Amino acid sequence: MEATGLSTNKKEYRARLAEQSDDQIDAWTAELMRDVAIRRGVIKVIKDFRKAAKLDERGFERVFASGGGPPAVIGRDAKGRLMVPAITLFAIAPGIRSQVPDARERLIEYLVENFEEIVYV
Repeated sequence: MEATGLSTNKKEYRARLAEQSDDQIDAWTAELMRDVAIRRGVIKVIKDFRKAAKLDERGFERVFASGGGPPAVIGRDAKGRLMVPAITLFAIAPGIRSQVPDARERLIEYLVENFEEIVYV
């Protein structure tokens, strides 16, 4: 992320993320989710977040709902993949913080695992 001055590779990026406040981590997570959803779709966001955060579908649903995402909007696409409206992705960061003690590390993992997406933007 040379353009933003945060880092030029994943290792450096992870180290610098560790120095950031929780509010900043949450804001960058929400921004990344929004940007990826616009370019690559919500399914990609959910898949990547679930992998980085080590959440099964039920865990994702719990995180989403506890962060303020309306449970009634959780659904599936035509291929049966978990889906939520893009406009509700903001609920994921506060939701995971309310559900797991190592939420910060999981959010950082999501950001690091999507380093190439950030560099692309």
